Amino acid sequence: MLDVKNLSFSYNKNTVLNNLSFTVNAGECIAVIGESGSGKSTLLKTLRGEYDLNNGEIFWNNTQILGPKFNLVIGYDFIKYVAQEFELMPFISVAENIGKHLSNFYKKEKKERVDQLINVVELNAFANTKVKLLSGGQKQRVALARALAKKPEILLLDEPFSHIDNFKKQSLRRNVFKYLKENNIACVMATHDKEDVLGFADRLLVLNNKSIEENSTPKALFENPKTPLIASFFGEFNVINKKIIYAHQIKVVEVSNIRALVLKNYFKGNHYLIEAVLNDETILFEHDTALEIQKEVCLKTE
Repeated sequence: MLDVKNLSFSYNKNTVLNNLSFTVNAGECIAVIGESGSGKSTLLKTLRGEYDLNNGEIFWNNTQILGPKFNLVIGYDFIKYVAQEFELMPFISVAENIGKHLSNFYKKEKKERVDQLINVVELNAFANTKVKLLSGGQKQRVALARALAKKPEILLLDEPFSHIDNFKKQSLRRNVFKYLKENNIACVMATHDKEDVLGFADRLLVLNNKSIEENSTPKALFENPKTPLIASFFGEFNVINKKIIYAHQIKVVEVSNIRALVLKNYFKGNHYLIEAVLNDETILFEHDTALEIQKEVCLKTE
């Protein structure tokens, strides 16, 4: 188990993280969200042991995670970190990058391991391709596979699917998170993408004002967002009579005391997002079809 106790960290006396405490169990996936600059990447780096803490402690089971003041070499064998900069070796192949730190004494086992991970990240057709010839998304997939090669106990992921196009992203997510669960690998993932969270994360940490604002399941936070920050992560929302209401929770009805004037339609595939004005405030709601511009409609909220 990862146990973070009262973690605080500052850059040049500028506090970035203040008194954070949480745990991560073996095999559990924790997503960390927050606005840009909220400290998500910094948190991952402190968990890796890249920085010295101002206050607090980090333990993985009985091992304390310490920073560069205490370790000549940053990091621990049981922790692997995939940054937004991939740090791959450009002039060797995908397979060679993934197997770089695996022992050559067991060549058959090494090849089987590399082949397995190439399959997980869906790069079978590029196994023998030099990394310098890959796209950014393909390099990100190589970095994921390389991090998994030596079977870490905990994986730290910083925006792990941000460079990967939508043609591959959905199946890749399923493959990676399935692999982590099957192998009981804990995961802490910083992300801006709700699709990384919904269906995959066991818990969600919301960073705001240098602290953990919420620590709960994605389902609980989605169904009861306490702040606009949380609601905005999950989708379009409105604040009506001081209550947060998602766009999908507003329906068009024949008769209602709530009347809004339609301003614009946005096609979203299986629905339209309607922009309207209600009591001089812009609101957003979903509807099956486009609505007539400048037409008044009656609405109800769920």
